[in-house]
Amino acid sequence: MNGDGRRGQLYTLAATLLLAAVTVASATAILRFADAERARDVAAWRARLGIVADSRLTQAQGWLDAQLGEMRALAENQSVQIYMTELDQAQGNRAGVTDEPAQIGYLRNLLIVTAERAGFGGARGAAVGANVRRTGSGGIALLNARGVVLAASPNMPPIDAPMQQRLAALPGNRPGVIDLYRGAAGQPTLGFMAPVFAVQADPGTSERIGYVLGLAELGDAFFRLLKQPGATESSAEALVLRKSGNTIEYLSPQADGTPSLGRSAPADAGDLAEARAAAAPGGFLQARDYRGKDVLAVSRAFVAVPWVLLYKVDRDEALADADRRRRNLIAGLGLVVALIAAGFVAVWWYASSRRASEAAARYRALAGRYERQESLLRGITDSQPDLIYLVDGDGRIGFANAAAGKHGGVAAEDLIGKTLPAALGPEHAATIDKENKEALGQGASKTRLMRFDAPGGLRVAQISHVPLGTNSVVVVERDVTELVGERERRARAMNQVVDMLVKLIERRDPYCADQAQRVGQVAGAIAEAMQADAQDRATVALAARLMNLGKVLVPTEVLTKTTALSDAEKKLVHDSILSSADFLKGIEFDGPVQATLSQLQERVDGAGTPAGLKGEAILLPARILAVANAFVGMVSPRAWRGAIGIDQAVEMLRQDRDRFYDRHVVAALEHALENKGGRAAWQGFAARPAGAPA
Repeated sequence: MNGDGRRGQLYTLAATLLLAAVTVASATAILRFADAERARDVAAWRARLGIVADSRLTQAQGWLDAQLGEMRALAENQSVQIYMTELDQAQGNRAGVTDEPAQIGYLRNLLIVTAERAGFGGARGAAVGANVRRTGSGGIALLNARGVVLAASPNMPPIDAPMQQRLAALPGNRPGVIDLYRGAAGQPTLGFMAPVFAVQADPGTSERIGYVLGLAELGDAFFRLLKQPGATESSAEALVLRKSGNTIEYLSPQADGTPSLGRSAPADAGDLAEARAAAAPGGFLQARDYRGKDVLAVSRAFVAVPWVLLYKVDRDEALADADRRRRNLIAGLGLVVALIAAGFVAVWWYASSRRASEAAARYRALAGRYERQESLLRGITDSQPDLIYLVDGDGRIGFANAAAGKHGGVAAEDLIGKTLPAALGPEHAATIDKENKEALGQGASKTRLMRFDAPGGLRVAQISHVPLGTNSVVVVERDVTELVGERERRARAMNQVVDMLVKLIERRDPYCADQAQRVGQVAGAIAEAMQADAQDRATVALAARLMNLGKVLVPTEVLTKTTALSDAEKKLVHDSILSSADFLKGIEFDGPVQATLSQLQERVDGAGTPAGLKGEAILLPARILAVANAFVGMVSPRAWRGAIGIDQAVEMLRQDRDRFYDRHVVAALEHALENKGGRAAWQGFAARPAGAPA
């Protein structure tokens, strides 16, 4: 073979290898591109399903809150409170209630009207061929504290033993929801309870004297809220689920016709979308649903009930365009490979022109599809009162709903492309950007409360940060100013009650005047010196104010006695602190206030009362308060003795270290005295109180 032949073979071999390399590279690139396109489609569906799920959860949660609100309104009705107060004062004897028949008749009519208006007027069960009274399926009843029905709407089911158990499981002094169960008529039934308190009683500290109970079948009025208006996907479905032991219960009807509570599944079925959603609500998942269909789904947890909302769409329908593009690309690759045999130039030209035309068509289709998706998303989010916006990795807004635009004083479209500082202001933007980065770094949603000044005053918002992929975050700002304000109002009311109790004790014992404030001041300084956490400091402050409450049981003549007290009288005064703890049993504080008071007589060597606790088994607030109370008691005058000097009091505390008192707490007191201005501030404790006998 001559040189030209060999050269031609080499060219042919080189061309073949080049064609093979180009073919392999092209196939790899096309498959990767198809996978990337599908991943983007999945990310878009994740955001879309999340927004729809949030919308449906808001509607469903709003319905539950409205039903609970009806019960709360009845419980706070003045006529209900007056009747229940009189009945409670009469110890349940209706004859002791003023014009009882007229009052109970009015209340019964009130329950009937409310039941019919709010959807609690359930019908009675189907007739049977016997002289048996049919059981109602829903209604509203007014019950006393023992669960006895005082008045009820006509179709109210009986309060049987199972219902009594459900009521007993609810929180005593605040409204609650009885979880879904099969009612007397065999239908899914939900209960709503609100406690009734006496007239002018403080719900935060008083025991209930009765409650209002509403039972209603969970039907179309609720389940219609799960359907998304304007949804175009035929396979879209919202399910309400509940985990019960090792079982997942379907609380809502299913698309295949199965009624509510008509289906269940194993909770440990890891390949089932419903099981995974119930185990970890709040995320996005791809799995098989109860029909055996592959679905894309997101889940959200309800508030006040142990339910999970799962919103899903069939994967085949959601990703039909992506799968079609993938098939087209693979088919195109096969065609390109077949045409290579016709010649490198022809193949190159055909492949290039085909890729160019397909890319143009693909991008036109994508543009139209994303435009339709954005239109649907805007329609959904613009109906929400919450601020919803998408922030990309560069800190720019990629999407905003109407509420976000209104908050910024511009149209929502005008926010797109702006930086966070330009849209929200520097301070607010810095906080949002920080939380976004943490959510992206952790790969999980974050929710926090944020307070900031607004034109109308202080505003409090609950802000959620939901990462999408690795470079974008959906931010949802919900205004909770009114809710937080109500919580703070209740805290102020609690403080006012505590102040009233303190003043009541001080009026009985002039030597006790300002003692609670002094003990709180010293205990606070000790806690600060020990770098105690915020809850321990708050517990110390409140327990100091309430520690003398038990002195209401000590006779005034003992409190004001000017001679030395007998052993029995000393024990009576000494044990009054335990009485203070007993008075506070059952009251819910933010910290262990009652436990702190009950441990004030404990000793660090274990020889104290009532439980004989030792060392760090005694709560830190109790150890701090014990030292502060002893110090204030020694340096303050009493009716039977004068004040002891500060140095002498400290020396006495030192002598009792590791017996009565924690040595670290005593050291912290000395630090506060010598280095934090305590000696000068507390020197005046030695003066006799105004009005006290000399």
